[in-house]
Amino acid sequence: MKTCSPLRVRFPLRAYRRHSLATAIAFAIACTSVASFAQSAPPPAPAPQDQKGTTELQTITVTGSALPRIDVETPSPVTVITADMIRKSGLTTISDVIRAVSADNSGSIPTSFTAGFAAGSSGVALRGLTVNSTLVLIDGRRAASYALADDGQRSFVDLNTIPTNAIERIDVLKDGASSLYGADAIAGVVNIILKPGYQGAEASASVGTSQHGGGTQKRASVLFGGGDLNKDGYNAYVSVEYQKDDDIRVRQRGFPYNTVDLSRIGGNNLIAGQPSLNLGSTVGTVTPGQLSRPGDVTSGVPNTGAVAQPLGPCGPNGTTLVTGDPNNPGSYCSQNVNQLYSDIAPSIDRRGVYGRFTLKVSDNMQAYIGASYYETKTTVSGLPAQIQAGTPNNTNTIALPATLPDGSLNPNNPFAAAGNAALINYGFPGILGGAVNDNHNFRLVGGLTGTFGEWNYDTALVLNHTSLDVTNFGFLNYNQLISAVTNGTYNFLNPSANSQALIAALAPPLKKTSTSDLQSIDFRLSRSLMDLKGGQLGLATGIDIRREAQDDPDLNPNLAAQGLGIAHTRGKRTVSGVYAEIDAPFLESLEVDLSGRFDHYSDFGNNFSPKIGFKWKPIEELAFRGTFSKGFRAPSFAENGSSAAEGFTLYTPPADFQNQHGNSGYVQPYGLAFLTSANPNIKPERSKSYTFGILYQPIPQLSASLDYYAIKKTGVIAQQSSNAILDAYYAGLPLPAGSSITVDGPDPAAPTALPRPLIVAAPYVNQNALKTEGIDLDLKGNFDFSENVHFTSEIQLTKILSWKLILQDGTELQFVGTHGPYQLSSGAGTPRYRGSWANSVSFGKATVTATAYYTSGLKFTVPDITSGCFSTNTLTGADFPASCHMSSFTDVDLTGSYDFTPKLSVNASVMNIFDRKAPLDPINYAAINYNPTYAMNGVIGRFYSLGVRVKF
Repeated sequence: MKTCSPLRVRFPLRAYRRHSLATAIAFAIACTSVASFAQSAPPPAPAPQDQKGTTELQTITVTGSALPRIDVETPSPVTVITADMIRKSGLTTISDVIRAVSADNSGSIPTSFTAGFAAGSSGVALRGLTVNSTLVLIDGRRAASYALADDGQRSFVDLNTIPTNAIERIDVLKDGASSLYGADAIAGVVNIILKPGYQGAEASASVGTSQHGGGTQKRASVLFGGGDLNKDGYNAYVSVEYQKDDDIRVRQRGFPYNTVDLSRIGGNNLIAGQPSLNLGSTVGTVTPGQLSRPGDVTSGVPNTGAVAQPLGPCGPNGTTLVTGDPNNPGSYCSQNVNQLYSDIAPSIDRRGVYGRFTLKVSDNMQAYIGASYYETKTTVSGLPAQIQAGTPNNTNTIALPATLPDGSLNPNNPFAAAGNAALINYGFPGILGGAVNDNHNFRLVGGLTGTFGEWNYDTALVLNHTSLDVTNFGFLNYNQLISAVTNGTYNFLNPSANSQALIAALAPPLKKTSTSDLQSIDFRLSRSLMDLKGGQLGLATGIDIRREAQDDPDLNPNLAAQGLGIAHTRGKRTVSGVYAEIDAPFLESLEVDLSGRFDHYSDFGNNFSPKIGFKWKPIEELAFRGTFSKGFRAPSFAENGSSAAEGFTLYTPPADFQNQHGNSGYVQPYGLAFLTSANPNIKPERSKSYTFGILYQPIPQLSASLDYYAIKKTGVIAQQSSNAILDAYYAGLPLPAGSSITVDGPDPAAPTALPRPLIVAAPYVNQNALKTEGIDLDLKGNFDFSENVHFTSEIQLTKILSWKLILQDGTELQFVGTHGPYQLSSGAGTPRYRGSWANSVSFGKATVTATAYYTSGLKFTVPDITSGCFSTNTLTGADFPASCHMSSFTDVDLTGSYDFTPKLSVNASVMNIFDRKAPLDPINYAAINYNPTYAMNGVIGRFYSLGVRVKF
């Protein structure tokens, strides 16, 4: 991919007579502006003219077109983010920068979502079509996917492993682009373009921390290089960077982010220790009862009228005695385990190096090689292991027996002398949960660019390997647990008396190494063919071949660990593709662009994707543009390989089912598993996309664009509707073909009632369709008030008009403005509006930028799970909150820099300057009462940073 300073291509001056001052300004903006942090730059220097009367014009290859051009306004909408604008934004990661683009929406993955399948990673989801429908490129070429699939299904590129310090610019193409790039470019393309060369040396360092504690960030980077390509025949540079983000503990934040007890504001009390919730404190609670199946410690039934009592004195580890709770007769030790043990944000250690060497082989050829290695280590803290679990083995009615196998009384059971078992809920104080995900990404690229006769060529070889080391802690081994309870070998009364060997046997660390690989080679050509009235007819064509592979083994292969399902993905394939693009400026005011690509996949066959676009400029200040394209998404290895995934969601059974079980703990909210297996006969998802836009620039200082988009995707790959499967089960009807339900053991208190569903199983199928449409608005202003004072302002807004999922039976589910699709990437929801407003002023040596970010509120409705409000008080049935609505969120970042000398500058920022709090969101399953996808800054709070940059 050529950058803003590629090999120059010669075109006759007359071919570009239609390009005026406005075009030059547009080019300058595109090469130096960012969607949310726009900044102007001087126009390119006048190009030299040769003896034949041609002008050597500076060209750029814009993402979405394979042809070099000086008019960067293509028929497709593209947002350009430069390295300078990233610095001015105060954002320190590519993930934060890209996910701040207003077109990013439902299905986006925040790094803070540590409980997900793809913990420690970050992905972008343009148009709310999830991360697998947005293609991420580096220098116009593909990258290896993260070794873990999102929700065990969706492949994506982890934004945390891309060189940040070496970025030249980021192009965000908000249009379908399978006609050039192949699979996965349904919603758009994010193209991260690295510096083609660098001379000099610079170093930067910064430190930042939250006003409310935790999250201290330390960052350092070095960039150095030398060699003039024209004078010395080479250029080489190296970029090194390091960033350490400390964790933020739940106890460092206030209500409601530090507790799951929302009873004081009308919500649910889910605090640990309550016997009815199957969530124990580290003191534990016991209730006298009997084993309904003699010798089976998982068959406990409480005695009639029995009440609970603490297993020991309350007080240790913040436990508090509770009596008189109408929902839990007797007494228990309550404990805010989240406040004691959990993170709001994980600890992240990120380091990496990138280097590039470019050699001028001749006047018409350059050769280059680039290599990078990045490591991102994410460390997560978790809750104490629970003796009660619903899956994969039900221990919710586990009980301490009255006697041990040798006939002696069980010393852990206070009711043993009376011959009673002790039903127990308990959190193991010496077995804390947590995880360490250590991701390694190595990428090597070598290529040639140049001209041969009238042709421009570009060819490259890419080798990309990722390796992810996963270690999880705090999952109980089922067999060891049953043995310890049956034989009395674990001391529940005095946990400190248990040996480390016993603890290690009860919860051994779970480890695996997952990998993904990509190798590709391509060859690209472009040239002008002939003169048309508006310019030259351009042709671009190319061919590429790549091999993709993924190997993600099970972390819990034999379902030995409690509370953890299975998820393994294995697959490999080869892909070959050929494409062509023709750009025809038929008139000075009319440009038409045609492109198409044919792909062959070794696992599912062939696909052809066409695209047509136009740009019409009836007057110099006004332009219209539009596109129509067809696209596709290839099935991931999780969907068509040797794969299966089991995930969980907090599930509340229907009211009539709860009544049949006496509203006991058996039917209170619990983890329902969804087991989905790969289908080798699955077909790719296919799409049709439309865009239509208006661009208006009445004066050079002001510009506006308004773009409409519509996407329809068919053959959407998904598990069969869980609602249909569950409805059939409760109604006693045959289940949909290919599906099954694994039921729990009988309810000991209602053994003849229908057991609760434990696992909903079905293969992936092409069963659904979806349609989404919306508009993007972009307003820019650039003003010089004096020689030393420059002001820029930009408003960027995306409005989703509709986001519908059409099920196989024709049912339409409307998600815009709701918390659905709930089963995708943390259940973040689909906000109708996302936008930003950036204002920057430069005066002398100082620059100050203020950027406001806005995300509209959500209804707490989840159409893909149930009708009505999904957030309720489970005791009263009332909506919680009464409005059944999450408020909107707006926060403002303020950044500034001052150049003491041309070689020394300082920068400072105050993120979330008004310390806005994240709106209450009790149903997002990735965080405690807030939505980390859209409002993470609201729980981090006001964040200060200070940095220095030195050039040598």
